[in-house]
Amino acid sequence: MAAIPLAEAGRALGPLAPRVLFSDVDGTLVGRGGSLLSDLEGSPSLAAAEALVAARRAGLEVVLVSGRTRAQLFEAGRLLGLRDAIGELGTVLLERSGALRTVLDRFAGRIEPHVPWHEGRQGTALLRGQVDPAEVDACLGAEGLGWARLKDNGRLRGAYPHLGDGETHAYHLLPAGVSKAATAAAYLAGRGLGPGDAAAVGDGPADVEIADAVGAMFLVANGAWAAGRDGGRDVVVTGSSAGRGFAEVVQTLIANCGPKRAAGQDR
Repeated sequence: MAAIPLAEAGRALGPLAPRVLFSDVDGTLVGRGGSLLSDLEGSPSLAAAEALVAARRAGLEVVLVSGRTRAQLFEAGRLLGLRDAIGELGTVLLERSGALRTVLDRFAGRIEPHVPWHEGRQGTALLRGQVDPAEVDACLGAEGLGWARLKDNGRLRGAYPHLGDGETHAYHLLPAGVSKAATAAAYLAGRGLGPGDAAAVGDGPADVEIADAVGAMFLVANGAWAAGRDGGRDVVVTGSSAGRGFAEVVQTLIANCGPKRAAGQDR
Protein backbone atom coordinates (compact mmCIF):
# COMPACT_ATOMS: atom_id res chain seq x y z
CA MET A 1 0.00 0.00 0.00
CA ALA A 2 1.22 3.49 -0.83
CA ALA A 3 0.92 5.85 2.14
CA ILE A 4 0.79 9.36 0.71
CA PRO A 5 1.42 12.33 3.05
CA LEU A 6 -1.47 14.77 3.07
CA ALA A 7 0.79 17.58 1.83
CA GLU A 8 1.40 15.57 -1.35
CA ALA A 9 -2.16 14.39 -1.89
CA GLY A 10 -3.17 16.75 -4.67
CA ARG A 11 -2.46 14.31 -7.48
CA ALA A 12 -3.99 11.40 -5.57
CA LEU A 13 -7.27 13.27 -5.19
CA GLY A 14 -7.50 13.78 -8.94
CA PRO A 15 -11.00 14.80 -10.11
CA LEU A 16 -12.59 13.91 -6.76
CA ALA A 17 -15.43 16.21 -5.72
CA PRO A 18 -17.17 14.30 -2.91
CA ARG A 19 -20.59 14.96 -1.51
CA VAL A 20 -20.12 12.35 1.23
CA LEU A 21 -17.31 11.76 3.73
CA PHE A 22 -17.52 8.41 5.49
CA SER A 23 -15.86 8.74 8.90
CA ASP A 24 -14.92 6.27 11.57
CA VAL A 25 -15.67 7.47 15.11
CA ASP A 26 -13.28 6.24 17.80
CA GLY A 27 -9.71 7.31 17.21
CA THR A 28 -10.74 9.28 14.13
CA LEU A 29 -13.49 11.79 14.85
CA VAL A 30 -13.26 11.63 18.64
CA GLY A 31 -10.33 11.59 21.02
CA ARG A 32 -9.58 10.17 24.43
CA GLY A 33 -12.58 8.82 26.28
CA GLY A 34 -14.68 9.02 23.12
CA SER A 35 -14.93 12.80 23.45
CA LEU A 36 -15.44 15.08 20.45
CA LEU A 37 -13.82 17.88 22.45
CA SER A 38 -10.60 16.04 23.36
CA ASP A 39 -7.53 14.94 21.45
CA LEU A 40 -5.93 11.53 21.94
CA GLU A 41 -4.00 12.79 24.95
CA GLY A 42 -7.13 14.15 26.61
CA SER A 43 -6.35 17.82 26.01
CA PRO A 44 -9.28 20.07 25.02
CA SER A 45 -9.69 20.52 21.27
CA LEU A 46 -12.36 22.07 19.06
CA ALA A 47 -10.77 20.86 15.82
CA ALA A 48 -13.25 18.08 15.06
CA ALA A 49 -16.30 20.10 16.07
CA GLU A 50 -15.25 23.04 13.94
CA ALA A 51 -14.56 20.70 11.03
CA LEU A 52 -18.08 19.27 11.26
CA VAL A 53 -19.49 22.79 11.04
CA ALA A 54 -17.22 23.61 8.08
CA ALA A 55 -18.25 20.42 6.27
CA ARG A 56 -21.92 21.21 6.73
CA ARG A 57 -21.47 24.74 5.41
CA ALA A 58 -19.59 23.42 2.39
CA GLY A 59 -22.25 20.81 1.59
CA LEU A 60 -19.98 17.89 2.49
CA GLU A 61 -22.15 15.33 4.29
CA VAL A 62 -20.39 13.36 7.02
CA VAL A 63 -21.70 9.81 7.45
CA LEU A 64 -20.45 7.90 10.49
CA VAL A 65 -19.25 4.35 9.77
CA SER A 66 -18.40 2.56 12.97
CA GLY A 67 -18.39 -0.64 14.94
CA ARG A 68 -20.61 1.10 17.47
CA THR A 69 -24.18 -0.10 17.81
CA ARG A 70 -27.13 1.43 16.01
CA ALA A 71 -28.41 2.97 19.24
CA GLN A 72 -25.04 4.54 20.03
CA LEU A 73 -24.72 6.04 16.56
CA PHE A 74 -28.31 7.29 16.60
CA GLU A 75 -27.59 9.34 19.70
CA ALA A 76 -24.22 10.51 18.38
CA GLY A 77 -25.83 11.56 15.11
CA ARG A 78 -28.50 13.55 16.90
CA LEU A 79 -25.93 15.39 19.00
CA LEU A 80 -23.71 16.14 16.02
CA GLY A 81 -26.49 17.01 13.60
CA LEU A 82 -25.63 14.19 11.21
CA ARG A 83 -28.39 12.55 9.20
CA ASP A 84 -27.05 9.08 8.38
CA ALA A 85 -24.79 6.52 10.03
CA ILE A 86 -23.70 2.93 9.41
CA GLY A 87 -23.51 0.93 12.64
CA GLU A 88 -22.27 -2.53 13.55
CA LEU A 89 -22.04 -4.70 10.51
CA GLY A 90 -23.64 -8.09 10.09
CA THR A 91 -26.95 -9.78 10.82
CA VAL A 92 -26.00 -13.19 12.20
CA LEU A 93 -26.28 -14.07 15.87
CA LEU A 94 -22.69 -15.19 16.36
CA GLU A 95 -23.15 -16.30 19.96
CA ARG A 96 -25.79 -18.89 19.09
CA SER A 97 -23.75 -20.24 16.17
CA GLY A 98 -20.83 -21.21 18.40
CA ALA A 99 -18.35 -18.98 16.55
CA LEU A 100 -17.87 -16.64 19.49
CA ARG A 101 -17.36 -19.47 21.99
CA THR A 102 -14.87 -21.14 19.64
CA VAL A 103 -12.73 -17.99 19.45
CA LEU A 104 -12.85 -17.34 23.19
CA ASP A 105 -11.98 -20.96 24.04
CA ARG A 106 -9.25 -21.56 21.45
CA PHE A 107 -7.53 -18.25 22.13
CA ALA A 108 -8.15 -18.04 25.86
CA GLY A 109 -5.85 -15.59 27.60
CA ARG A 110 -5.25 -13.69 24.37
CA ILE A 111 -8.73 -12.38 23.55
CA GLU A 112 -11.87 -11.47 25.51
CA PRO A 113 -15.10 -9.45 25.19
CA HIS A 114 -14.40 -5.72 25.03
CA VAL A 115 -16.24 -4.94 28.26
CA PRO A 116 -18.47 -2.95 28.66
CA TRP A 117 -18.88 -1.95 25.01
CA HIS A 118 -19.62 -5.52 23.94
CA GLU A 119 -23.15 -5.37 25.37
CA GLY A 120 -26.29 -4.60 23.40
CA ARG A 121 -24.94 -5.70 20.03
CA GLN A 122 -27.21 -7.33 17.43
CA GLY A 123 -25.00 -8.65 14.64
CA THR A 124 -21.37 -8.59 15.67
CA ALA A 125 -19.26 -9.50 18.69
CA LEU A 126 -16.85 -6.83 19.96
CA LEU A 127 -13.62 -8.24 21.38
CA ARG A 128 -10.20 -7.06 22.49
CA GLY A 129 -6.94 -8.94 22.51
CA GLN A 130 -3.60 -9.72 20.94
CA VAL A 131 -4.24 -12.23 18.19
CA ASP A 132 -3.58 -12.59 14.47
CA PRO A 133 -6.94 -12.36 12.64
CA ALA A 134 -5.66 -14.74 9.95
CA GLU A 135 -4.88 -17.36 12.61
CA VAL A 136 -8.35 -16.95 14.11
CA ASP A 137 -10.00 -17.20 10.69
CA ALA A 138 -8.08 -20.42 9.96
CA CYS A 139 -9.28 -21.83 13.27
CA LEU A 140 -12.88 -20.94 12.48
CA GLY A 141 -12.58 -22.58 9.08
CA ALA A 142 -11.20 -25.77 10.60
CA GLU A 143 -14.18 -25.88 12.95
CA GLY A 144 -16.67 -25.57 10.09
CA LEU A 145 -17.32 -21.92 10.90
CA GLY A 146 -15.65 -20.43 7.85
CA TRP A 147 -18.59 -18.13 7.25
CA ALA A 148 -17.35 -16.01 10.18
CA ARG A 149 -14.18 -13.94 10.42
CA LEU A 150 -12.31 -11.67 12.81
CA LYS A 151 -11.75 -8.08 11.71
CA ASP A 152 -9.05 -5.86 13.25
CA ASN A 153 -10.67 -2.56 14.21
CA GLY A 154 -7.53 -0.80 15.44
CA ARG A 155 -5.31 -0.30 18.47
CA LEU A 156 -6.59 0.38 21.96
CA ARG A 157 -4.90 2.91 24.23
CA GLY A 158 -5.66 1.12 27.48
CA ALA A 159 -3.27 -1.31 29.18
CA TYR A 160 -4.34 -4.96 29.17
CA PRO A 161 -1.26 -6.85 30.45
CA HIS A 162 -3.29 -10.00 31.12
CA LEU A 163 -3.71 -10.38 27.36
CA GLY A 164 0.00 -10.26 26.54
CA ASP A 165 3.01 -8.01 26.25
CA GLY A 166 2.15 -6.50 22.86
CA GLU A 167 -0.38 -3.92 21.69
CA THR A 168 -4.01 -4.73 22.36
CA HIS A 169 -6.44 -4.29 19.48
CA ALA A 170 -10.21 -4.16 19.19
CA TYR A 171 -11.77 -6.80 16.93
CA HIS A 172 -15.18 -7.49 15.42
CA LEU A 173 -16.30 -11.07 14.88
CA LEU A 174 -18.73 -10.90 11.96
CA PRO A 175 -20.02 -12.81 8.94
CA ALA A 176 -17.60 -13.13 6.03
CA GLY A 177 -18.45 -10.82 3.16
CA VAL A 178 -19.77 -8.13 5.46
CA SER A 179 -17.57 -5.06 5.70
CA LYS A 180 -17.61 -1.31 5.99
CA ALA A 181 -16.72 -1.19 2.30
CA ALA A 182 -19.69 -3.29 1.18
CA THR A 183 -22.07 -1.28 3.32
CA ALA A 184 -20.63 2.04 2.16
CA ALA A 185 -20.98 0.96 -1.48
CA ALA A 186 -24.59 -0.08 -0.89
CA TYR A 187 -25.29 3.23 0.83
CA LEU A 188 -23.91 5.22 -2.12
CA ALA A 189 -25.79 3.11 -4.65
CA GLY A 190 -29.01 3.65 -2.72
CA ARG A 191 -28.54 7.40 -3.12
CA GLY A 192 -27.57 7.20 -6.78
CA LEU A 193 -23.95 8.11 -6.03
CA GLY A 194 -20.69 6.54 -7.12
CA PRO A 195 -17.14 6.23 -5.73
CA GLY A 196 -16.17 9.65 -7.10
CA ASP A 197 -18.86 11.22 -4.97
CA ALA A 198 -17.32 10.05 -1.71
CA ALA A 199 -14.18 9.94 0.43
CA ALA A 200 -13.48 8.17 3.71
CA VAL A 201 -11.32 8.62 6.79
CA GLY A 202 -10.41 6.16 9.55
CA ASP A 203 -7.66 4.78 11.75
CA GLY A 204 -7.48 1.01 11.18
CA PRO A 205 -7.53 -1.89 8.71
CA ALA A 206 -11.33 -2.19 8.81
CA ASP A 207 -11.54 1.43 7.66
CA VAL A 208 -8.97 1.04 4.88
CA GLU A 209 -11.27 -1.46 3.17
CA ILE A 210 -13.62 1.42 2.40
CA ALA A 211 -11.04 2.52 -0.20
CA ASP A 212 -12.71 0.04 -2.56
CA ALA A 213 -15.96 2.02 -2.42
CA VAL A 214 -14.77 5.65 -2.53
CA GLY A 215 -12.63 7.99 -4.58
CA ALA A 216 -10.09 8.73 -1.85
CA MET A 217 -9.13 7.07 1.42
CA PHE A 218 -7.53 8.90 4.34
CA LEU A 219 -5.95 7.65 7.56
CA VAL A 220 -5.44 9.96 10.52
CA ALA A 221 -1.83 9.93 11.77
CA ASN A 222 -2.50 7.52 14.66
CA GLY A 223 -3.81 5.02 12.12
CA ALA A 224 -0.89 5.29 9.69
CA TRP A 225 0.31 1.85 10.81
CA ALA A 226 -2.70 0.31 9.05
CA ALA A 227 -1.27 1.37 5.69
CA GLY A 228 1.23 -1.47 5.96
CA ARG A 229 -1.47 -4.12 6.31
CA ASP A 230 -2.58 -4.07 2.67
CA GLY A 231 -0.53 -3.80 -0.50
CA GLY A 232 -3.34 -3.05 -2.90
CA ARG A 233 -4.75 0.27 -1.80
CA ASP A 234 -3.40 3.82 -1.76
CA VAL A 235 -4.21 5.97 1.25
CA VAL A 236 -3.49 9.56 2.24
CA VAL A 237 -2.12 9.99 5.77
CA THR A 238 -2.79 13.18 7.72
CA GLY A 239 -0.14 14.98 9.73
CA SER A 240 -2.23 15.01 12.91
CA SER A 241 -4.06 12.40 14.94
CA ALA A 242 -7.77 11.80 15.63
CA GLY A 243 -9.93 14.94 15.59
CA ARG A 244 -7.22 17.23 14.28
CA GLY A 245 -6.48 14.74 11.52
CA PHE A 246 -10.19 14.55 10.71
CA ALA A 247 -10.20 18.34 10.47
CA GLU A 248 -7.25 18.24 8.06
CA VAL A 249 -9.19 15.87 5.80
CA VAL A 250 -12.26 18.11 5.80
CA GLN A 251 -10.14 21.19 5.07
CA THR A 252 -8.36 19.40 2.23
CA LEU A 253 -11.59 18.19 0.64
CA ILE A 254 -13.22 21.60 0.87
CA ALA A 255 -10.13 23.34 -0.55
CA ASN A 256 -9.63 20.85 -3.38
CA CYS A 257 -13.23 20.21 -4.28
CA GLY A 258 -14.75 23.66 -3.92
CA PRO A 259 -13.49 24.90 -7.29
CA LYS A 260 -14.59 21.68 -9.00
CA ARG A 261 -18.11 22.06 -7.66
CA ALA A 262 -18.20 25.69 -8.71
CA ALA A 263 -17.20 24.58 -12.22
CA GLY A 264 -20.21 22.25 -12.29
CA GLN A 265 -18.33 18.96 -12.00
CA ASP A 266 -20.38 17.86 -9.00
CA ARG A 267 -23.82 16.46 -9.73
